[in-house]
Amino acid sequence: MSTKSLELVVSPSAPHFVGDGFRVHNFVPSAYKLDMKRMDPIIMLDYNSKYTFEPSLEPKGVGVHPHRGFETVTIAYKGKIEHHDSSGGGGVIAEGDVQWMTAASGVLHKEFHEKEWSKKGGEFQMVQMWVNLPAKYKMSTPKYQALENSKMSRVQLEHSAGEVEIIAGEYQGISGAASTFTPLHLYNARINKGANANFSFPSHFNTGLLVVEGSIKVNNSQEVPTDHFVLMANDGEDFVVQASSDALVLVLSGEPINEPIASHGPFVMNTREEIVQAFEDYNNGKFGYLAD
Repeated sequence: MSTKSLELVVSPSAPHFVGDGFRVHNFVPSAYKLDMKRMDPIIMLDYNSKYTFEPSLEPKGVGVHPHRGFETVTIAYKGKIEHHDSSGGGGVIAEGDVQWMTAASGVLHKEFHEKEWSKKGGEFQMVQMWVNLPAKYKMSTPKYQALENSKMSRVQLEHSAGEVEIIAGEYQGISGAASTFTPLHLYNARINKGANANFSFPSHFNTGLLVVEGSIKVNNSQEVPTDHFVLMANDGEDFVVQASSDALVLVLSGEPINEPIASHGPFVMNTREEIVQAFEDYNNGKFGYLAD
């Protein structure tokens, strides 16, 4: 086996609001050469670092909007999010939960702070990523996976180093609950100060790390602080993450789909013609109905 080296450490970009409920730093695509292809099949990654929302009787969030051609994956670290879509999917995701929405042929959806949480306000922290779909699945039937934290698979690391929570893919032979259309590994690694966690992915898999809590070193190289993203090179398989302080690291690794990407706003397809068709279908009401 060969070592997968650290290619780039990405500082968080200036935050911007998505709707009025999500204050995010965008890491993929971004100004750091991380375009939609570099982390394929992960084509977008927004990170709402810890941010305190004041109490609000009117829940903040993002109103009804369409998607086609990919999946949205939302991980709640702090706070609660409520989701509804036109295919009938939805619910509340609390701290540690994940919602995995396959937009595929097209849905309307909306995302807001959960009503009771909004009344109290508090610390809010989340990740949303877009996972691309291969051409043959882009027009498949939409679906929704609600992944409760209490039911997620976990691997306890040796020497009381921490644990790896498996959202998708597998770690040390233990599989996560999420079903995926292409090979994709998605973990929350909780590593105790001074301890190590070892990871191994095929060299051609695109791999990244988001430091959600604490600080880490990768392969005993440079320090990576909280809220920074690590892009791993496609030059090997194995790497080690050392926690400089108690750390929570979102680990992402997937096999690239390697198909053309045509994107515009909420649609990600393979050709411009398919994008035009998506807008036509949306305007003609073919994405269903969802009340504001």
